[in-house]
Amino acid sequence: MAMMLAPAAQADEGMWMPSQLPGIGGQLHAAGFQGNPADLADLTRAPLNAVVKVGGATGAFVSDQGLVLTNHHVAFGVIQYNSNAQRDLIQDGYVAADRSQELPANPDFRLLVTTGFDKVTEQVLARAKGKTGRGYYDAVDAASKALVAECEREAGVRCSVATMFYGRDFYLVKQLELRDLRLVYAPPRAIGNYGDEVDNFMWPRHSGDFTVLRAYVGPDGKPADYAKDNRPYTPPAHLQIAREGVNEGDYVMLAGYPGITYRHRSAAEFADQVQWRLPAAVAAMKQLQDVIEEAGAADAQAKIRYASQLQSLKNGIKRFSGELDGLKRSNAVAVRQQDETAMLAWLGGQRTAKTLRPQIDAAMALIADGSATRERDLLLGLIQSQTQLMRSALRLQRLAHERGKPDAERESGYQQRDEELIAGQLRQVQRRYDPTVEKRLVGALLTRYQQLPEAQRPPEFDAAFGRTPAELAATLDRVYAATKLGDEAQRLHWLKAAPAELVNSDDALLLLAAKLQPALLRIDDERKAREGDLLRLRPAYMQALIAYREHQGRAVYPDANSTLRVSYGKVTPLKARDAVSYAPLTSTTGIVEKNTGVVPFDAPKPLLDAIAKGDYAGYLDPKSGAMPVNFLSNLDTTGGNSGSPVLNAKGELVGLNFDSNWEAVSASWMFDPRYKRAIHVDMRYMRWLMDKVYPAPWLLQELGVPAK
Repeated sequence: MAMMLAPAAQADEGMWMPSQLPGIGGQLHAAGFQGNPADLADLTRAPLNAVVKVGGATGAFVSDQGLVLTNHHVAFGVIQYNSNAQRDLIQDGYVAADRSQELPANPDFRLLVTTGFDKVTEQVLARAKGKTGRGYYDAVDAASKALVAECEREAGVRCSVATMFYGRDFYLVKQLELRDLRLVYAPPRAIGNYGDEVDNFMWPRHSGDFTVLRAYVGPDGKPADYAKDNRPYTPPAHLQIAREGVNEGDYVMLAGYPGITYRHRSAAEFADQVQWRLPAAVAAMKQLQDVIEEAGAADAQAKIRYASQLQSLKNGIKRFSGELDGLKRSNAVAVRQQDETAMLAWLGGQRTAKTLRPQIDAAMALIADGSATRERDLLLGLIQSQTQLMRSALRLQRLAHERGKPDAERESGYQQRDEELIAGQLRQVQRRYDPTVEKRLVGALLTRYQQLPEAQRPPEFDAAFGRTPAELAATLDRVYAATKLGDEAQRLHWLKAAPAELVNSDDALLLLAAKLQPALLRIDDERKAREGDLLRLRPAYMQALIAYREHQGRAVYPDANSTLRVSYGKVTPLKARDAVSYAPLTSTTGIVEKNTGVVPFDAPKPLLDAIAKGDYAGYLDPKSGAMPVNFLSNLDTTGGNSGSPVLNAKGELVGLNFDSNWEAVSASWMFDPRYKRAIHVDMRYMRWLMDKVYPAPWLLQELGVPAK
């Protein structure tokens, strides 16, 4: 722990585990924090118990009646789910007149409240000692599943086991799972996504990227599926929205669920990311973007159905492109290689070298071997994540396969605990699916697949789709014309059907999925054997790196892994490059300056009218005299931190995180303090919109900041 809490940690770097914060209390206070760092160590106490995982990102409770604040783009799937050609909430936004008008989220949308976080390293690794490869993986997997099963004996909770430092430490995470979420307030697209991809990852920014949801439970107060007689959830705590804003130099702190960072990865993995993985992913995703945009231009209903997927693709493409630029700008490959070389040289003089170095070398060899199938793995991953019916067929066949095993031995994601979530995913398919679009998406990916070397092509895929584009097109036309998976009732029937019925089904797409399954299972087995050895070997690399960082007096915190983390820093300007500097706050003046009346800079007339009227009383920034919109900080964030609350020194909510600047998209791999900034919605802008532009006075009253 002493190594993890190196005293020279920079105030603007680190996604800290809450348990680490008391150890850096001096740094927190020096940065401007006015509370007790010990209060932040327990994530089941305020304020951290108000911060939740929602929709794959972050949100926070902001009232004692279950109101949840997150980003517009985090809740975009909820907005899209409730939209159609006759009622386009994406374009027009939505303001519930009262609770009876709040709209249900898509069935697979979840909110998780963390209620426990316990170290279980010894329990997880007890039976893994002495094993290698798949045996090591299976031992860790079995121990983790046993802990999860015991944890989930309590109704309404979702548990998981998370690893810190790549297999060195393990923690059991216990979370209350709320399944009834409802849409309360969403600004129109041209506010919530003002600037769209032109402004994405850019500063200055002028986006009202926020949405208000409400969590509900059953009449008995326990998690329940959507029902009209459910009642609002009473959270253990909620954040208070600040009445005053922030200015340059002010202390800020962020809590959230950052997805994945890779800062402690090897130099070889840095090189692979820059030289192949990012360019390849961008090229494949751009092809999918083109398919969806072309289809949407000709079909308004298809445009709405694929709006959420398109937005995700565009965000991913720009993020990966920015990550590539940033890693090159920071010379990350060379810097990481130099750092790793120095670390290994230093390790050579330590008494632990004889034990650690052979394990490190073995891990490096495994990492190098993984590049042999990287093209195949990228494409198969996209086929299973960027489709609806194909993904459903593959999931149903895999579930049928797993149901033949004892539940504890089933693959994660296919246990009895997962079937309700699978059902939710199957129920929402028809609102996100068009047969013509899906065939083109699958065709684009499999055309790329057909160009792979023979060693990367499983024979089952060649047999199923053929070796030429013509054979592929004919197969897809035949299969999608003959499948019944487009019918919700039929999908749910197959979900509940006996495994034999699925395996013997004559449905064209299910039959195709059954033919592909042996290849996917074989690839999965190979992956698990490799991951088992990496779980066993990477801790040696981490032990050496942590000791080396301590020797340097540098901060060491675990790479992000979707568990609750805290970052702290200040409202900070940005010097982007020579002669280009940016102030840390934007205002409504910039909205008008950018406005062209054409997407994506087509500010709604009610907003432009309110800006022209200038009725900002109670919301203006006292120093600049401007109406704030967004602000910058040097908080350490990454994907998954979308929707994270930004607090001031008193613990009040002053901002909502929604993006990073272009110069810092690469921060998931390398933190560069010159460029790393996070972009936040100023709560004064949100309050003003809800007061003067798209009024919701009853909602402001509940939020504790009544209309002016």
